[in-house]
Amino acid sequence: MKPRFTVPITLAVIAALGLSMPARAQHPEEHHSEGPHDVHANQGHVPPAAPPHRDAHSKPEVEHRDGGRVNSAPHVSNDHWYGHDRPNDKRYVTAHPFEHGHFEHFGPSYRYHVERFDRDHHRFYFPGGFSFEIASWDWALAADWCWDCGGDNFVVYDDPDHPSWYLIYDVQTGAYIHAQYMGS
Repeated sequence: MKPRFTVPITLAVIAALGLSMPARAQHPEEHHSEGPHDVHANQGHVPPAAPPHRDAHSKPEVEHRDGGRVNSAPHVSNDHWYGHDRPNDKRYVTAHPFEHGHFEHFGPSYRYHVERFDRDHHRFYFPGGFSFEIASWDWALAADWCWDCGGDNFVVYDDPDHPSWYLIYDVQTGAYIHAQYMGS
């Protein structure tokens, strides 16, 4: 009689292969694996662009949902950006815009994973040492994001309404926050 090792051996081989594969760092180059298997928000895809520049006195737009519910949190649904702060919001005024330079690898073609996360200072680092600091007023939105879950879960967009700020979009939740580029 032959021993039945098929299932345990198969599982062991799968586990060994999974552990032996090197972690893929996101280099600043195009990344095209955008499918329903890795994007859970915004109807299964990454938004194509940041919200367009708005009039200085525009109010944050809210999403009206079934049953009269309203979602005013910063998020993207059907490629529409909701909850974006007023363009003339004083919190975004900086004494030295782009003090640490410009982050140039932004937009939906670039997906990133967080290499390091400093919860105490609200900073995160992408491969290559690119670091960002989360806006203090957005920290409550970002504190429970899965910063170290692996996978290319973040997209950076230039903020058209607030010079020297970037929008960090979480592909798992569809939410976004504001952050400043701190250099590499």
